Amino acid sequence: MNEEKLLQHLNSLEDRFEEVRLLITDPSVIADDKRFIRLSKEYRRLEELHEAHKRYITLCETRKEAQEVLHSSEDEELKALAKEELTQIEEALPERQRAIALLLLPDDPEDAKNAIVEIRAGTGGDEAALFARDLFKMYSRYCEGRKWRVEISSFTEGSLGGYKEIIFTVSGESVYGILKYESGVHRVQRVPETETQGRVHTSAATVAVLPEADEFDVEIKESDIRVDTYCSSGAGGQSVNTTYSAVRLVHIPTGIMVQCQDQKSQIKNKAKALIELRSRIYNQEHQKYIDEVASRRKTMVSTGDRSAKIRTYNFPQGRLTDHRIGLTLYNLSSIMDGEIGPVLEALAMAENSERLSEASLL
Repeated sequence: MNEEKLLQHLNSLEDRFEEVRLLITDPSVIADDKRFIRLSKEYRRLEELHEAHKRYITLCETRKEAQEVLHSSEDEELKALAKEELTQIEEALPERQRAIALLLLPDDPEDAKNAIVEIRAGTGGDEAALFARDLFKMYSRYCEGRKWRVEISSFTEGSLGGYKEIIFTVSGESVYGILKYESGVHRVQRVPETETQGRVHTSAATVAVLPEADEFDVEIKESDIRVDTYCSSGAGGQSVNTTYSAVRLVHIPTGIMVQCQDQKSQIKNKAKALIELRSRIYNQEHQKYIDEVASRRKTMVSTGDRSAKIRTYNFPQGRLTDHRIGLTLYNLSSIMDGEIGPVLEALAMAENSERLSEASLL
């Protein structure tokens, strides 16, 4: 998109920005929860574009002033300063245009949501369960660094430790939009703790990241849910195996089943299980959108395809390789300690570049 078209597009959004700014103060809109939430989200996006537009206009005006000085002034020192400023502006403009183009891309409404993450041990037996544990620790430390809250819903331990399966919710700002790239098969190459001859084994774990559905997204009839209660297992204090605090919910129309056992209160476990159930029902429709994205994209960065091998963790070489974008890093120990941010940022950049190209915004 050239500069003239970009400015035309930004100018056209200013009217909508003013319209939405008035609407969110209208009492009738405030009384309509769904509409108010939708318009509030649109306002935040338009406000960001409005501010970016102002900064871009200022930069263009400063460029014009520098050009005028360069062509009309007879003061050589002033002309040298104008030339230097003009060079800096010309270097800054493409990046500013790219930033605005990214803001102009349609929002994925799911990106702002919390996320439900499932990690399941795959091929590799006990070693796969230990790797699933290590992945959970990696994500937990990353979330801790971002001040996100992690709450375990349920887990099944492996015979030698680790997790055959662990499901947890991550709450915070734009969690799903950042963690969605983690869905897929994660492969590990290392000497297992149980290996006596020092041979490297290959194991795998699958990760699935689902957007947590809001109450407005899915309405579930109480009559469509079967509720089972049972004793908790694993960590949980004195109430474990003594009270029927764990809850299993089955959505009869779809057959979807969820369970929660991490709270001592049956009521709290049911409330958390209901959130997960709503999210899984919602995710059935969301998966159609993800599949559509996958059919168009080259790198398939955020397809959510659980059968695709997306990453290899090679411990003998201290190497992590993300196969979708050909990224290789040799700081595996730091990554496993929660420093996975650079990988997620590289994936986001790759997807954004595809989206910009697809939308012909650059």
